[in-house]
This record gives sequence, C-alpha cells and structure tokens, in this order.
Amino acid sequence: MCRFVIYKGTSPVQLSHLLTRPCHSIINQAFDSRLRLDRRRPINGDGFGVGWYDSVYDEELGSQPCIFTSVSPAWNNANLIRLAEKIKSPLVFGHVRATTTGSLSLDNCHPFVYGKLMFMHNGGIAGFHLIKRRLQADLSDDVFNVVQGNTDSECAFALLLSKLPDPKAKSFTTRTLQQAMLDTIATLNSYAEAACITEPSLMNFCVTDGESVIATRYISSRHDEAASLWFSSGTTFSEYAQGGHYRMVKADKRENIIMIASEPLTFEKADWMEIRTNNMVVITPKMNLLQIPIVDKFYVSPSDPAALNRDTDFAAAMGLLSPRKALAPVQPRENAPQLSI
Repeated sequence: MCRFVIYKGTSPVQLSHLLTRPCHSIINQAFDSRLRLDRRRPINGDGFGVGWYDSVYDEELGSQPCIFTSVSPAWNNANLIRLAEKIKSPLVFGHVRATTTGSLSLDNCHPFVYGKLMFMHNGGIAGFHLIKRRLQADLSDDVFNVVQGNTDSECAFALLLSKLPDPKAKSFTTRTLQQAMLDTIATLNSYAEAACITEPSLMNFCVTDGESVIATRYISSRHDEAASLWFSSGTTFSEYAQGGHYRMVKADKRENIIMIASEPLTFEKADWMEIRTNNMVVITPKMNLLQIPIVDKFYVSPSDPAALNRDTDFAAAMGLLSPRKALAPVQPRENAPQLSI
C-alpha cells in the first residue's frame, strides 16, 4: 500500500533532503519498501503527491499549502526532482500511492487539501462500499462538494472536515484538530459496527493546518498490529556519507526537526522510534511532540501482555507491515533507544 512522510522544522528544509536524496527516501520506498511484503502490489507506483507551506507568509499568496501531484511513478518524474532541488518549506507532506480503493487519477492522489488543511492516509477502511453512502449523507453540502475523487481516504478527510466547528477557519487550535481526528475515527467505527463489518480498518491518518500536526497509528482491532509508523527528532538532519546516507543528529535537548514516516528514511535505525499501535502523535506549533493513546474498545494498555503480542499477519497481508518473524533484530548505537519491529 501507500507510504507517507511528514517534516516539521523550526527552519525550512530543501524538499530533496526528504524526497530524493536519502538512499531510503520516500521516492525510493515507492519501489523498495523494507517494512512490507506485498506480493499483490510490490511497488507504490500509482502516483504521488507532495504538499508544503511557504516559509514566509505572503498576503497575496495566502496561507493555504501548495500541492504537486502526478499519476506517474515518483521515481520517474523529472519535474519532481527539479522542484525538490528548488523548494524549501518548514512543513512538508509527502505521499506515494499503491491503489486499493479508487482509480488511478490526479483527484485520488494525496495529500488532499481544503483551505489551510492538508490530509494523508495510509491504510484502508474495511467494507468502505457498505458505509460510503451513510458517510456522504452525514456531510454538509459544502463538505460533500469537497470530494473530487473516489477514494476512502478523501471521504475520511471530508468526514474530518465535518467534525470541525468551522473547516474554513483561518486558524485551528491543536486541541480542535486532535478532537476532530478522534471523532472521525469514532464515527468510522460506528459506521462499520452498524454495517456488521468485522474486518479491521487501518487508519494511519495525518492532518495539519501548517502549525500543528496530528497523526495516528490505528487499527480497529484489539488483536492485530496497525500499519507501520515511526518518528525521529533532533537538531539537524543531514547527509554524513556519500550515497544518500543521512542521519538525525541530536546536539542538545531542542527539537528543531520532527519527522513522522511510514518507515524510516535512513538506515541509522537508532534515530527512529516506533509509534505504538492505537496512539495519536501530536506536534504542537512550539515543536512539542506528544504521543497520546486513543482509548476506545480497541485500545490495549501497554501494561497488558496482549499489547506485545498483536498479530502482524493482517497488516502484512495488506502490504503495510512486515511480519515479525521476517525481521531481524537491530543493534542500536550506544546510548540510543533500540528500534524494534
């Protein structure tokens, strides 16, 4: 399935440092994903998208993000490579797609945008054809007309917009976006229950208004593992050896850079920490990183032994996670947290 990456920093980053230059960049993940074994869709070649906000506000340009999407494979798009070398931004969303729901078209490429908001999804809403009409019926006319494509992801974004007090607002509090995300997941679960859908939904969602970032690693199951999601933070992210070998450097306690990704962008694995299943990650405007449990009927406390024994087979079969037995243990650098999968 899909892969995405999020960058938020106190200083703008050149897009090429996320999209093209690292040896395991989001573009390389499109054809060489290391954390999935998907024989149905071995590559993410069904289009891509990148969205970013201006480094400096310009009244004429406005505060909305800019989006570049294409249905061509990301690794074969010369315009993306050219643009990535010339654009800098303090907040970037990148996404490569492998179609599950929805046709191959520009309208179905992430990120999706409405006003100041950007949204991406990695996963799938189970039995979507059974709940789509119910979901659409609950949308206001304005939000209903936002949907241009035919994916479950864009409909989920429309549902999130409907949970906001005013989706056209010029600013949103972190708490407002956080609550809208929780309400979106809860509503999708209620639709599934009403339609007697028993297959789990994989809902790795992320939304931003250019200031705050809300991301989830979530599955509507107490027994299965969610699609992979990781974060890294530090003071600088740069190339330390030729061949696209990057690493995150933490020179002090400041968090100048926070990245969230479906899988690590680098092979410096001690720099990356796995986000727990059924948790929400919040990046505040002041660069605070919070990991908050999504407590519902599918939540399992970390103190419960069952939390350590979630089955990876479902997410692996969907191409969103490698089974634990296929992964070798990683030796961490000294004084760094171990990356376990």
